[in-house]
Amino acid sequence: MLERLQKVMSQAGIASRRESEKIIQSGRVTVNGKVVTELGTKVMPGNDRIMVDGKRIAGEKLVYVLLYKPKAVLTTLTDPQDRKTVASLVKDIPERIYPVGRLDYN
Repeated sequence: MLERLQKVMSQAGIASRRESEKIIQSGRVTVNGKVVTELGTKVMPGNDRIMVDGKRIAGEKLVYVLLYKPKAVLTTLTDPQDRKTVASLVKDIPERIYPVGRLDYN
Protein backbone atom coordinates (compact mmCIF):
# COMPACT_ATOMS: atom_id res chain seq x y z
CA MET A 1 0.00 0.00 0.00
CA LEU A 2 1.34 3.42 -0.94
CA GLU A 3 2.04 5.84 1.91
CA ARG A 4 3.39 9.37 2.12
CA LEU A 5 7.16 9.42 2.54
CA GLN A 6 7.11 11.70 5.60
CA LYS A 7 4.67 9.33 7.33
CA VAL A 8 6.95 6.35 6.64
CA MET A 9 9.93 8.28 8.00
CA SER A 10 8.00 9.24 11.12
CA GLN A 11 6.85 5.67 11.74
CA ALA A 12 10.44 4.48 11.36
CA GLY A 13 11.49 6.85 14.14
CA ILE A 14 13.59 9.13 11.92
CA ALA A 15 11.80 12.32 12.98
CA SER A 16 8.33 13.76 13.47
CA ARG A 17 6.27 14.24 10.32
CA ARG A 18 6.97 17.98 10.28
CA GLU A 19 10.69 17.45 10.80
CA SER A 20 10.66 14.71 8.14
CA GLU A 21 9.20 17.24 5.70
CA LYS A 22 12.17 19.54 6.33
CA ILE A 23 14.59 16.64 5.82
CA ILE A 24 12.90 15.75 2.51
CA GLN A 25 12.93 19.35 1.27
CA SER A 26 16.64 19.67 2.09
CA GLY A 27 17.46 16.84 -0.36
CA ARG A 28 18.69 14.36 2.25
CA VAL A 29 16.29 11.57 1.21
CA THR A 30 16.54 9.15 -1.70
CA VAL A 31 13.96 6.65 -2.91
CA ASN A 32 15.30 3.88 -5.12
CA GLY A 33 18.47 5.90 -5.69
CA LYS A 34 16.75 9.16 -6.71
CA VAL A 35 16.78 12.29 -4.54
CA VAL A 36 13.27 13.24 -3.44
CA THR A 37 12.41 16.81 -2.43
CA GLU A 38 8.68 16.89 -3.17
CA LEU A 39 6.39 16.61 -0.15
CA GLY A 40 3.62 14.04 -0.41
CA THR A 41 5.72 11.64 -2.48
CA LYS A 42 4.14 8.19 -2.22
CA VAL A 43 6.29 5.17 -1.45
CA MET A 44 5.73 1.48 -0.90
CA PRO A 45 7.32 0.56 2.47
CA GLY A 46 9.10 -2.76 2.20
CA ASN A 47 9.41 -2.49 -1.60
CA ASP A 48 11.02 0.92 -2.13
CA ARG A 49 14.59 1.49 -0.97
CA ILE A 50 14.34 4.61 1.22
CA MET A 51 17.53 6.23 2.52
CA VAL A 52 18.10 9.25 4.76
CA ASP A 53 21.62 10.67 4.87
CA GLY A 54 22.86 7.49 3.20
CA LYS A 55 21.30 5.14 5.76
CA ARG A 56 18.48 2.81 4.79
CA ILE A 57 15.18 3.03 6.64
CA ALA A 58 14.12 -0.40 7.78
CA GLY A 59 10.45 -1.23 7.77
CA GLU A 60 9.00 -1.15 11.23
CA LYS A 61 8.37 -4.59 12.69
CA LEU A 62 4.92 -4.83 14.23
CA VAL A 63 4.89 -6.31 17.71
CA TYR A 64 1.83 -6.67 19.92
CA VAL A 65 2.20 -7.02 23.68
CA LEU A 66 -0.70 -7.96 25.90
CA LEU A 67 -0.06 -6.62 29.38
CA TYR A 68 -2.09 -6.78 32.55
CA LYS A 69 -1.49 -3.29 33.92
CA PRO A 70 -0.93 -3.28 37.67
CA LYS A 71 -2.44 -0.57 39.87
CA ALA A 72 -0.46 2.65 40.22
CA VAL A 73 1.08 2.27 36.75
CA LEU A 74 0.24 4.76 33.99
CA THR A 75 -0.59 3.69 30.44
CA THR A 76 1.91 6.05 28.83
CA LEU A 77 5.60 6.09 27.98
CA THR A 78 6.62 9.07 30.14
CA ASP A 79 5.15 10.99 33.02
CA PRO A 80 6.12 14.56 34.00
CA GLN A 81 5.39 13.68 37.64
CA ASP A 82 7.84 10.75 37.42
CA ARG A 83 5.26 8.09 38.28
CA LYS A 84 5.75 4.50 37.14
CA THR A 85 4.63 3.85 33.54
CA VAL A 86 4.07 0.77 31.39
CA ALA A 87 7.32 1.63 29.60
CA SER A 88 9.22 0.35 32.62
CA LEU A 89 7.39 -2.98 32.33
CA VAL A 90 8.35 -3.55 28.69
CA LYS A 91 11.82 -1.98 28.63
CA ASP A 92 13.46 -5.17 27.31
CA ILE A 93 11.44 -5.07 24.07
CA PRO A 94 13.65 -3.38 21.43
CA GLU A 95 10.83 -2.33 19.07
CA ARG A 96 8.96 0.94 19.50
CA ILE A 97 5.95 0.52 21.77
CA TYR A 98 2.68 2.51 21.56
CA PRO A 99 0.52 1.89 24.63
CA VAL A 100 -3.23 1.74 24.15
CA GLY A 101 -6.02 0.78 26.49
CA ARG A 102 -6.80 1.66 30.07
CA LEU A 103 -5.54 5.08 31.01
CA ASP A 104 -6.54 5.15 34.66
CA TYR A 105 -3.94 5.10 37.41
CA ASN A 106 -5.78 2.69 39.70
